[in-house]
Amino acid sequence: MWDLPDYRGEGLFDEDLLLRHELAFGRIKDIRSEKALEGGEEEYFRLGAEFFLSPSYEDALPEKYEESFRNPSYAVKKLGDGYGQLLSFLSYESLNIIPFRAEKKLFDEVILLETFIELYCLYLSAEKGKKPELQSVKDVIKSFVYDYMDHSVSLRIREQIDPSLDFATRIIMEEDLSDLSYLEKFGEYVDDDVRKVSAFLASLPETEIDAMAETFTEGYRKGFIATGKDLSKKSIVNIRYELGFERVIRAAVRNFEKMGLKSTIMRRALYAANRNSVVRVGYSGAYVNRQMDFDHRDDKAIFVDKAFMERKLEVIERTYEDYRALAASFAGPAVMETFGDDPFSPVFKKEALRMTASQQKIMLELSGNMGKITNRFIPSEERSYTIISYPVPKIGPDFKKIFEETIRINTLEYDKYRDIQQKLILTLEKGTRVRVKGKGDNKTDITVSLHKMNDREKETVFENCVADVNIPVGEVFTSPSLPDTKGVLHVSEVYLNGLRYEDLMFEVEEGYVKEYSCSNFETEKENKDYIKENILHNHETLPVGEFAIGTNTLAYSVAKKYNIFSKLEILIAEKTGPHFAFGDTCYSREEDIKVYNPDGREIIARDNEYTEKRKTGNSFNYFECHTDVTIPYDELDSIVSIDDEGNEYPVIQEGRFVVPGAEELNEPLDTQDMG
Repeated sequence: MWDLPDYRGEGLFDEDLLLRHELAFGRIKDIRSEKALEGGEEEYFRLGAEFFLSPSYEDALPEKYEESFRNPSYAVKKLGDGYGQLLSFLSYESLNIIPFRAEKKLFDEVILLETFIELYCLYLSAEKGKKPELQSVKDVIKSFVYDYMDHSVSLRIREQIDPSLDFATRIIMEEDLSDLSYLEKFGEYVDDDVRKVSAFLASLPETEIDAMAETFTEGYRKGFIATGKDLSKKSIVNIRYELGFERVIRAAVRNFEKMGLKSTIMRRALYAANRNSVVRVGYSGAYVNRQMDFDHRDDKAIFVDKAFMERKLEVIERTYEDYRALAASFAGPAVMETFGDDPFSPVFKKEALRMTASQQKIMLELSGNMGKITNRFIPSEERSYTIISYPVPKIGPDFKKIFEETIRINTLEYDKYRDIQQKLILTLEKGTRVRVKGKGDNKTDITVSLHKMNDREKETVFENCVADVNIPVGEVFTSPSLPDTKGVLHVSEVYLNGLRYEDLMFEVEEGYVKEYSCSNFETEKENKDYIKENILHNHETLPVGEFAIGTNTLAYSVAKKYNIFSKLEILIAEKTGPHFAFGDTCYSREEDIKVYNPDGREIIARDNEYTEKRKTGNSFNYFECHTDVTIPYDELDSIVSIDDEGNEYPVIQEGRFVVPGAEELNEPLDTQDMG
């Protein structure tokens, strides 16, 4: 029991590091049995040592969370305010030792163990009956993050662009995927749902797996064609997915190889210096505990300051310089998302760390500058992406039927939707503004101002979006003109990035969010904080970056039939009704690239009045966010285009498409109503 993990034979580590690891591991064993501290401190370090000796995700699961030091409320209760939050952070961070050991990341494990030991020694050195100075505890934690950013931040960039970092790729391409034990080798949390996905895919014929992979990789290829970008100049693609889909990913890797692309498959961000709130980017297993992740979403409050920002930007710049050739070869991400997980409504805890207003501003500045650096080494006009989504078994007993329906939704006829959507665009463009109204209890009444066309034969304001970068097919969208865009957007219930919102409402004035509310929590402040943090991403306001009409009524019908709206991924949900996105436009950093619809007309609505400011100086920053809010058809009354004389051109009335030639879109809606 509690044997020293074997890091020898890897050919990666020097003897000094191995010795540091051996000494640290031995000290951890001692801490496990020592009784040098009392009360909550003794419990914290004893349990922490036990975890390092025999790590498991089990003790972080919801059923054990209320009395876990990973819970900041419990940590504060046992360790005191201030101390509890800091030690809870390290307890949360310690979960990373599981993937570190899976990947044989000796250095990462050593610095984690040494930080734990340093804190223990700090408590030992305090006067009997007293705690160490709070600032001293904070300094140890800050040093853990700050001193190793050369390693953590640089590695995060390399994992995306360097195919030689192939830990996950080797598992996917070399393991026997019919033996579900391969899942444990990733070092991620694997629950029954992940195993069921893998087993289900193992039961499908190779032809069906190949078809799923083909839809995925062809969407990626078509994205380059649709935007006039040269894929032949690129040699690296980054695949992001959730565990269980390895059989499809294996086929996708082979397809990309035929395109001349090597795949990188990076894990979700582990280090606090790289984590972005509750969003996971990269391959990942099941969520261990979503409330735990939510409680620690603002742990950056411990270390974020101007020095942190400057240091991180310095490391990012230097890493891209060192790996300039790989960055130039990077084509962009190919993302396979999932939907169907249990809906999550978080609980706000007063003990959880929160960034100050000044720290939020620093993070916004950091995000903007990171985007500028990345765009310098991987220009947006040379890269693309694709996203597709599939259900997981947690969606319910109809999983297999929903999976089959999703395959059908993801492979709908390209040409048919292209032609129908073109008819919608021609009607929308008869006006200079579009009014969207809800019905029943839905309070939506918002007017979108359209960009003016100078030559209707050559110009268009709506993009005819079919299945390439955004799969499935089914939307027309534009970047609104901001000054005359105004009104109220309301949705009774919506799930965005896995978070539930009730009675979500935005008041828009001159194209920007003026007021916002929801009814999730008891107080107005909690509701506003929830929206500001997770939809506005801590900006004081955001513009309406996109107005779109989703035309995938089949997806809407399937969601209604199986009652899964609350579990839909936004990728599909946005196609099931009109939607508005707050933040950057769909053409962020690519406004100067000419884009054309299938009819040959140039899409001129690539800028708005905010993005035009980028031409005036280097101080301009993108918002680095884009969040879609969709009004489902059953809450929608009408969408009408209106010209300057007040003439109206209906697109949807009483929740049904009325444009001649678009009647086929109503068939799934009518079938659903009858069924």
